[in-house]
Amino acid sequence: MSRHLDDLMLGTLELFCLAAEHGSFVAAARRAGVTPAAVSRTIARLESRLGTRLFARTTRRIRLTEQGEAYYARCRQALTQLVEAERELSGRQVRPGGTIRISLPTPLAHLRILPLLPEFRQRYPDVALDVHVSNRNIDFVAEGFDLAVRGRNPPDSGLVARRLLDDPLVVVAAPGYLADAGTPATLEDLAGHECIQFDLPSSGQRVPWLFRREGVDVDVPAGGGLRCSDDLLATITLARHGGGLIQVPRFMVEEDLRRGVLVEVMRSHAGRTRSFSLLYPANRHMPLRTRVFIDFLLERIAGTAGSG
Repeated sequence: MSRHLDDLMLGTLELFCLAAEHGSFVAAARRAGVTPAAVSRTIARLESRLGTRLFARTTRRIRLTEQGEAYYARCRQALTQLVEAERELSGRQVRPGGTIRISLPTPLAHLRILPLLPEFRQRYPDVALDVHVSNRNIDFVAEGFDLAVRGRNPPDSGLVARRLLDDPLVVVAAPGYLADAGTPATLEDLAGHECIQFDLPSSGQRVPWLFRREGVDVDVPAGGGLRCSDDLLATITLARHGGGLIQVPRFMVEEDLRRGVLVEVMRSHAGRTRSFSLLYPANRHMPLRTRVFIDFLLERIAGTAGSG
């Protein structure tokens, strides 16, 4: 931890983080070059000011309380950002370094983003990537995420959304299923077919199928006896084995279509798309490592550059 933080009058938070990381006031004092009594008094004053216990103390060791864990996550993030800002302004950070914590949705992670990450690491070997593959809603502050990619932007004015991908939606099925059940041609035909459903993991709501008929957007609550949640890739597995029709972004089934494992239907009603966006908190200092990662994804997936 940088001693420049003393000049910013953040010594109390620095001592708190050192104590949390080492699990000992003595070790924190040794690292900071002060006495254990000074660390203990500083933490006691901080707890008094906050009105809560940050550490549970025993004769041999200290450990963070639940409130202390939450406070530490925010303090560590703030201190790290201040150090990085100082380095960037002083010109000492010549190349990006540190760790980026990223949340990616299952389909885009496996099919588009994860295959690119070794290339990013080759470009920026000092940047570590902590990747979490999940479709659930996340709390950027509480969970310490720098970036997320999602197919639906949450109603949060505190997040910036950068369009990463806008892909056509397609309806597909296995040739065997179509041979048995017939090929749908109209929206009304869907009522007689097994339409494999996907439920949103955040709300449990069923995702409608999106079509365009004679230039007008139409949402269809297609139904069937097979439903999946959390992982959209599961619907593709079911479709490959003759489970029924699915509607997904084209990038998810491009290889299946090329090999004839799945067949596209309902082309006359195509035209709608599904978008994926990069999300990150607004009004937060963005480290250089995060900026170059955003630029990399925009360049390699969206075909654009710049993370302004």
